[in-house]
Amino acid sequence: MTASALGATPLRHIPLALTALRALLGPVVILLAYVHPDPVDFAACLIAAFLSDVFDGVIARRLGVATPGIRRLDSIADSVFYVCALFAAWHMHPTIIADHIVALCLLGALEVARYGFDLRKFGREASYHMWSSKLWGIALLAAFISMLVFGSSGLAVSAAIYIGILADTEGLVISMLLRKWTSDVPSFVHAYRLRLMHAGA
Repeated sequence: MTASALGATPLRHIPLALTALRALLGPVVILLAYVHPDPVDFAACLIAAFLSDVFDGVIARRLGVATPGIRRLDSIADSVFYVCALFAAWHMHPTIIADHIVALCLLGALEVARYGFDLRKFGREASYHMWSSKLWGIALLAAFISMLVFGSSGLAVSAAIYIGILADTEGLVISMLLRKWTSDVPSFVHAYRLRLMHAGA
């Protein structure tokens, strides 16, 4: 069966369902932090969210339904889940968050700056799915497992924050380079090539 034929079946809803699952797991993590802070449940939510992030894009491309709209929803679901996870970590381990407050504020400022810049330039948020963002996703999984499952700050938390700062910086550079909104730009090198291509067109 071809990708277009698969995309016409009910299977086409699987990527969106996985994306929605990730967004819904965010409030679940907060609820667990308040009423049932069990390490196994936290681990299950974190791993399920991570796997949904991996496979929603893979399945969407396989089914031929990886539209810019779906990719934007994917990015929004990522933000919802990890903001909720951060809130849960702050509730359970405020000292860990306080120990990294300066770097976290820098990361938050970059997130806001990116969103504001993209909204002003393109009229919508970016959805680049950069290689650095994928690395950040792995680092975030390790960091939140460290905090929510083991109650430890460790190197994983610092690594996730600084990888996030690098990823957001690259995302901002990509937005500066691109002449029009484009989804799925793996790196600033690809963005530079797109700029040259559009300049020569």
